[in-house]
Amino acid sequence: MRKGRRMEDGLEFGLRAVLTGAGATAIADLWAVLQARLTGIPGLNWAMVGRWVGHLPGGHFRHDSIGKAAPVAGERALGWATHYAIGIVFAAALLALCGPGWARAPSLPPALAFGLATVAAPFLLLQPALGLGVAASRTPNPTNARLRSLLTHAVFGASLYLAALAAARLMPG
Repeated sequence: MRKGRRMEDGLEFGLRAVLTGAGATAIADLWAVLQARLTGIPGLNWAMVGRWVGHLPGGHFRHDSIGKAAPVAGERALGWATHYAIGIVFAAALLALCGPGWARAPSLPPALAFGLATVAAPFLLLQPALGLGVAASRTPNPTNARLRSLLTHAVFGASLYLAALAAARLMPG
């Protein structure tokens, strides 16, 4: 019986991670579209993330400028798939940290704090790898880029809460 329960727990965890991560990423993407329409500033070009991922198997982690790197077949689709996979991985990490009790009855503060903490990923990994510098230091307006990243990740945190709440309603504990 114990082994069967662990399997159910694993399936529940995986399903909640997918629903929460994909849902939160979709909500945050809707925010990005709205933000772009209101400000006229386009969001991240996911094709460039796909280009970066496409160069990883060749051992090329960091680029001086990802826009000048050779294009990769299917880079836009690869970038979007990577974006959603990261959202799911982040949701799984949040669920692992907060546990099944939180997943079944989500609250905003842990999700918001976690969303804000995820800004470390673009600041310390993605932006330097794309040639934008640590915390967007090589962009034309680093302060603006940093504030936009923080806002985006705060929205992602709130979106994690909303998506976890929807998942909890679909999958009552």
